[in-house]
Amino acid sequence: MHEIHIPSGVVEYDETGSGPPVVLLHGLLMDHTVWDRVLALLPDGFRYLRPVLPLGSHRRAMSPDADLTLPGQVRIVADLLNALELDEVTLVHSDWGGALFLTAYGLDNFPPGLPGRMVALAAALPGGLRLAAGQLRIDWLRRLPPLFGQMARRPVPSELIRRWTEPVLRDSGVHRDLLAYCRGGFDKATLVRDTEALAKFEGETLVLWSPDNRVMPPEHGRRLAELLPRARYAEVPGAYVLSMLDEPEIVARELGGFPTGRAD
Repeated sequence: MHEIHIPSGVVEYDETGSGPPVVLLHGLLMDHTVWDRVLALLPDGFRYLRPVLPLGSHRRAMSPDADLTLPGQVRIVADLLNALELDEVTLVHSDWGGALFLTAYGLDNFPPGLPGRMVALAAALPGGLRLAAGQLRIDWLRRLPPLFGQMARRPVPSELIRRWTEPVLRDSGVHRDLLAYCRGGFDKATLVRDTEALAKFEGETLVLWSPDNRVMPPEHGRRLAELLPRARYAEVPGAYVLSMLDEPEIVARELGGFPTGRAD
């Protein structure tokens, strides 16, 4: 793993390949390894970077005064891209979409679905996030809808769950960071304004959606694609939110075709 210093602290990231940069982001209580299955299938000729964002599975706690609210997390991504001197980057969002996948044009599903509401509830209770992380380690519990039952159609491997939950269970600084994000509050008017600003984005966009999941409704994906001026909409049949785990071949084909212009 590499490290990069930004104003909020130290961010770890994995890097492989060379060529135009493709940055793969992850969601809450996950790290870069959520992309392992897809990464092995992506085409050569690109520089793939997978940062570990401070969303609960990071191993380097951020500075105590870092802004880790939703706007702060978006700034962290921007600072990271600047620090790595990345130009003309293809940015891949998943699960956690920053200010991209939220409330404009009816995208008022944040925190998303039952799992998102359970995270918000756990963050409000003393010790709730650590309790939830511990429950994720119990196979039959994490398959229930409030945990990962609606996130992945296929069982998430236990070794991944242990890796993702270890930091928040053992490191008080990481636990503090996760609480700061979950308790940061989400202002609907701001989310609407920031999402509507995507209509001014002039770059090409791929909206890759899982129509079979119950957390992020299919109509939200299509509305997002309609909002973006140069968007192509595609689906991953049979997958839930974590489509890169459920159907890595489909995700790799779509992502690999997008930056190379070879999409079917």
